[in-house]
Amino acid sequence: MLVKNPRFVISAVKPEQYPVTGMLEIAFAGRSNAGKSSLINALVGRKRLAYSGSTQGMTRQINFYNIDDELMFVDLPGYGYAAVSKDQKSLWGKVIEQYLNVRPQLYMVILLLDVRHDPSEDDIVMYNWIRESGLAHAVVLTKCDKLSRMKCKERVRAISASLGAGSTESFYPVSALDRTGIDELWAAIDEVMREES
Repeated sequence: MLVKNPRFVISAVKPEQYPVTGMLEIAFAGRSNAGKSSLINALVGRKRLAYSGSTQGMTRQINFYNIDDELMFVDLPGYGYAAVSKDQKSLWGKVIEQYLNVRPQLYMVILLLDVRHDPSEDDIVMYNWIRESGLAHAVVLTKCDKLSRMKCKERVRAISASLGAGSTESFYPVSALDRTGIDELWAAIDEVMREES
């Protein structure tokens, strides 16, 4: 998909703050350092549409982006950052869970995992929720430019085993830096959009 006019819409915490649109939404979920903002920027071909917080783990709002009046990208708060309190983690968890459970136009979740690390307990919980939800989804392994191609393939197999993923699960190794895998991920998004239309 050639994106021409992506734009930030609103940051929200509560459902009543969510934008009222008729567009389908794709949510991006992952740990606070998984690279969600970088991936969104790479997908839309912009350097600074989505911002990552200057202090890791401090973004607690849901950010909505209008992609050419065709769909919405939804950047969920990053989870799993160790330096915040349990109360703060619980708040972020509620913000994420509320969106995932009440937003009717949500049709796809993209789960981001750092290809260099094994999935955390939070990652596994999120992956299992996504599978059980029945939503379309994709598992994106970010920062693959940090590894050789062979090592990246090894990590895909290891992460798949850690998640307990089935043989039909698709993984998308990507690099926001050199755009590896971005076209393949867009193809997966476009296919889901065609199925939903």
